[in-house]
Amino acid sequence: MPVRFRLRVQNQSENENENENEEECRLSFDFTSFSFCFSFSFLYLMGNMFEFQNLEVYKKAKAFYLDCKRLVADNKLDNNVKDQLRRASFSIPLNIAEGSGKFSKADRKNYFVTARGSVFECVAVIDILCEEEVINKKEFECYVKKADELSRILYTMIKNLS
Repeated sequence: MPVRFRLRVQNQSENENENENEEECRLSFDFTSFSFCFSFSFLYLMGNMFEFQNLEVYKKAKAFYLDCKRLVADNKLDNNVKDQLRRASFSIPLNIAEGSGKFSKADRKNYFVTARGSVFECVAVIDILCEEEVINKKEFECYVKKADELSRILYTMIKNLS
């Protein structure tokens, strides 16, 4: 049941003459909304506002995206390759975030499957870049190791939702 209370609204010029032109507004206040807002405010003050930001897989996906972004920036690549790698690597943390916000297991699973598919897409691009000698074997192995870790974590998450 909403609680009603009165709220007095004054603009700055009215503050000088408090007795003139006071307006009163009625406002509905729902305590369930208040507790919801309070809990999000508390989470925001305590660190991350959204739960997915605390997930290790999200943190690793975000770091992988930033690594891929640097790879694109540091090398002369075809615009299509740049765009594809940027978009695929960016898709990973975005799908993890969006999936974590879904209520049904099936919906979450679909987003995590898509994120894992984007990991595979990034590996294919990086493999081609290695083959074209844009990056060396050591760099390739570093990217693949990070991608493999992401893939394994996502696989486990997907299997746990089945």
